[in-house]
Amino acid sequence: MMAKIKLRVNGKPVFLDTDYNRRLLDVLREDLELKGPKEGCGEGECGACAVLLDHQVVNSCCVPLANCIGKDIVTIEGYAMTSRYKILKEAFEEEGAVQCGFCTPGMMIAAESLLNKNPNPTDEEIKIGLSGNLCRCTGYNMIIKAIKRAAKAGEGIW
Repeated sequence: MMAKIKLRVNGKPVFLDTDYNRRLLDVLREDLELKGPKEGCGEGECGACAVLLDHQVVNSCCVPLANCIGKDIVTIEGYAMTSRYKILKEAFEEEGAVQCGFCTPGMMIAAESLLNKNPNPTDEEIKIGLSGNLCRCTGYNMIIKAIKRAAKAGEGIW
């Protein structure tokens, strides 16, 4: 069913005339040409499509556009414009927490969500915060170290 839909994506108002049953992931990638969120499993289990929806991490492959009307969505492209992203990116690089990069945008979105709620998480809290994200290349130990490094480097920011 076609509808006029208004939402905010990466801080900018977006007006769409489209089917409100479409997946948020498809709208982001096809209509808005934001390629950071990726189609991984298509079932909400891998986190490659993670975005922030009103500051909460969600798998955009499982979110119908109707649930986004009037909401604020942040993709990795929008997050990359922040100082918090720069701290997290540097920590990921320094800890070797990036290899192929397919999962990285979703991991960083999940890490932002976690650090926003808990600026000094334990290893166990990081594991729980990343539990919806899969990485087949890097291994989680380096990612956990990267998030801890970012938390320390960004004290007072999160």
